[in-house]
Amino acid sequence: MGTCYIIGAGEVGILDFVPDKEDMVIACDGGYRHGKKWGIRMDLVVGDFDSLGYLPDHLHVVRLKPEKDDTDTGYAVKTGLEKGYREFIIYGGIGGRISHTIANIQLLCGLAEKGCRGMLIGKDSWYRVICNEEITFDQGHTGFLSAFCMGDMAYGVYEEGLKYALCDAVLRKEYPIGVSNEFIGKESRVSVREGTLLLVGENKE
Repeated sequence: MGTCYIIGAGEVGILDFVPDKEDMVIACDGGYRHGKKWGIRMDLVVGDFDSLGYLPDHLHVVRLKPEKDDTDTGYAVKTGLEKGYREFIIYGGIGGRISHTIANIQLLCGLAEKGCRGMLIGKDSWYRVICNEEITFDQGHTGFLSAFCMGDMAYGVYEEGLKYALCDAVLRKEYPIGVSNEFIGKESRVSVREGTLLLVGENKE
């Protein structure tokens, strides 16, 4: 199965990804504008279109009611799951209203709990949630990397190949010991034996 790409209305950098035949691209409301600007193939457009301001001229449009339980991005994630996708990359899901960013982080938590992979990519940062698993980074990664506990506690946390190391640590939701680590040009990894971590990568200014 390919990747489900979702384009939201928030901040984006350069959208230079090229979806393969097996991938699906869903634009959410104002994300349609981003997709058009960068010439991205969009397979589906969803939303109540309050931020876009008009109904897109697209073959596959799902118009949602403004009064709904799911956000536009949440609806897009559900659609991707129903179609069998297990990997989600969300552009334009960071920035703007902080409540929308937090809602999208919760979507990442839901994906991780289902054994799926999800990532938010913004202009100068990215977000990823891992649950009882490990993630590795090649030596080309730069910038800051922070890890936050997303439950009461996260056990067996390791951070290796970064500026600061953690070894079999316990992270708690009320103490952000994992903030502002740094990539140092080495292969690195972050893992959690039991629990859920939010990873935030940020460019150095």
